[in-house]
Amino acid sequence: MSGYGADERALFESESIPLYEALAAEGGLAPEDERVAEGSAQRAAFDLLVGMGLVHFDDEVNRWIPEDPTGVQSRVVTPLSTEGSRLLEESSHWAQHFGILSQAWRKSAVAEDRGPFTYLRGKNIPAYIVSLGSEAQEELLTAQPQERRETGEALEEATEIERTLLSRGVRLLTLYQHSARRSTATREYVGAVTELGGEVRTLDEFFNRMIIVDRRVAVIPSPEGIQVALAVREPTVVGYLVDVFMRSWERARPFTARDATVMRHIAREQRAMTMRMLIEGHSDPVSAKRLGVSPRTYAGYVADLKEEFDAETRFQLGYTLGKLGVSAADEASED
Repeated sequence: MSGYGADERALFESESIPLYEALAAEGGLAPEDERVAEGSAQRAAFDLLVGMGLVHFDDEVNRWIPEDPTGVQSRVVTPLSTEGSRLLEESSHWAQHFGILSQAWRKSAVAEDRGPFTYLRGKNIPAYIVSLGSEAQEELLTAQPQERRETGEALEEATEIERTLLSRGVRLLTLYQHSARRSTATREYVGAVTELGGEVRTLDEFFNRMIIVDRRVAVIPSPEGIQVALAVREPTVVGYLVDVFMRSWERARPFTARDATVMRHIAREQRAMTMRMLIEGHSDPVSAKRLGVSPRTYAGYVADLKEEFDAETRFQLGYTLGKLGVSAADEASED
């Protein structure tokens, strides 16, 4: 999505937006409608909407149907914003006009039919998240299972987006697992974000990916896999997810805290988590994922426990820890 400048915006503003509003209000247009006929006065405005992906032809109902403008906005507005001060004013115009489209979309029968839950698939997921995050006005909550962070230009781009949010006064809270502290790329990212005013903490327990914007929209993964996500706008569900996040946040430890006491607490929490995985009988891949570490690292944790409890086999170790119980194991780890 490139090549959209002042000329396209002028057409978009004067003709494409009214046409899109009509499309949304009427639930689409028939292919024989004179407004979309070849040579009609509105044909150029219609072609612009189609080229941008804001309108598509649905063979099942034989009509031109409007699409949610959120994903398209990210592909138009975000690149403009990152090109520098020369394009900032242009980006603002695009964002303002997309706001008009969003209002038209929310009032349309198409949006009402889809309800407060929207499934996102494939490449639409990152585009939707970038667009949604850029719209944050008050707060952005992010839970990220351990993975490699971007480096180089990608890291600079991600940091620039968050710099823009923080400069607007948006509160930025990011939650990782303790294992993220071992990643050099993650440490670089956290250093850049915290310097700008963001807050990052880590937690021992496994949690799934979650993004919540202004406590009004949440994006969570689908059980179908990482190629499917669900955008939630239902206030009750979003409120519940915010509560889950904030409870985890309160238990987490600041990423930037590296004094000996904090690091000992983190080591104890990971050790106790390993014990719980053994007592509950989880497989190594499952246990490693819960701790956010590689299977090889997890095997090292188990080997240390076998030596500590004088156990020759994993079964013997699990049996010994089971006799202690989870609470006793936790207390032993603190001692």
